[in-house]
Amino acid sequence: MTHVYNILTKRGFVEQVTDEKALRERLESSVTCYAGFDPTADSLHVGHLLPVMALAHMQRCGHRPIVLVGGGTALIGDPSGKNEMRQILSKEDVQKNADSIKAQLSRYISFENAESALCLNNTDWLTILNYIDFLRDIGRHFSVNRMLAAESYRVRLETGLNFIEFNYMLLQSYDFLHLYKEHDCMLQIGGNDQWGNIVAGIDLVRRVAGGDTFGLTFPLITTASGTKMGKTEAGAVWLDPERTSPYNYYQFWINTDDRDVERFLLYFTFLSVEDIRAELDRGIQKAKGLLAFEATRLSHGEEAAQQARQAALSAFYGEGDNLGSLPTTTIEKSVLQEGIAAFILFAQTGLCGSRAAARRLIAEGGGYVNGERLESFEDSISLAHSKDGIIVLRAGKKRFHKVVVE
Repeated sequence: MTHVYNILTKRGFVEQVTDEKALRERLESSVTCYAGFDPTADSLHVGHLLPVMALAHMQRCGHRPIVLVGGGTALIGDPSGKNEMRQILSKEDVQKNADSIKAQLSRYISFENAESALCLNNTDWLTILNYIDFLRDIGRHFSVNRMLAAESYRVRLETGLNFIEFNYMLLQSYDFLHLYKEHDCMLQIGGNDQWGNIVAGIDLVRRVAGGDTFGLTFPLITTASGTKMGKTEAGAVWLDPERTSPYNYYQFWINTDDRDVERFLLYFTFLSVEDIRAELDRGIQKAKGLLAFEATRLSHGEEAAQQARQAALSAFYGEGDNLGSLPTTTIEKSVLQEGIAAFILFAQTGLCGSRAAARRLIAEGGGYVNGERLESFEDSISLAHSKDGIIVLRAGKKRFHKVVVE
């Protein structure tokens, strides 16, 4: 079987690594590795997918991944990559979010038994810590000067760093120590903004348990146009189908910038590098279709991916009448009798993130009703647009929404 480090390197996952030569040698045999996900919402979004895919590659190469749901650390909030303090969640909300995330990750990683993978929640050991003992046994190993030099803290010092957040590095480091001692975990992976926390954990394991552990970080992904990965005008692209429908999920990937297609196929599918290159040789549009289908299949299953693809073809090319998978909003007949301004309806259905965004879209010629371009954002959409109780809205070239008249 191919060495997992070679796979990750070839597919562009590796940004920084501690002691590359030693890690390569260690990965010649099975190891346990982990990545953490703070349950600050009841769903992950596509911006979380890189570490998820890396854990899946690890498992496919015979290693054991640990998915660590940060139920305990989410009660504090990670300052990494943030300009202001996160909202503090209740314990009940954190637990609810953690349960949802576990279910989503099972589509990528097999939790068949404890030997193949583990899904743990750090609330199990962090919330029972004695504060005085923790300061004495763990806190004494951390230099405040070194912590303040870390990028995640240094940036926040300019806007204000809360003392609660200042403890985050200690808790994440303690997670690594706990997983090393209890589960022989040798490797922590994460986004490049986690480098300081990961290195601190490695140092803590060495100081307290005398163990040799490793860290590996991934690039922080932005699109070719410079936007943050997973962000659209309508907001984040979630893995939860209730938040982002399989159709809209498919549309997110099919709308990938041409310059990002190869990179995203390498990151977010399990297709071989050779197959990806061959598909790109067939044309960028075919490669985009493959990316959208494979990414949707991984997150939502084969059937949902097939339906999303067919719905996209039906809406865009008028092939058949299979519009069932389009995201749908139901509006009462009485509302449409009076008519509703196009920009209000586009915002109300989620095709645009706000009324202002809807105005801009339509004013620039990107708004359509039943295939007809809207002339003005103030154009009224009414029952006259209904065809068999359905109105199809389109934003740009490929984002559709079905309005059902009730």
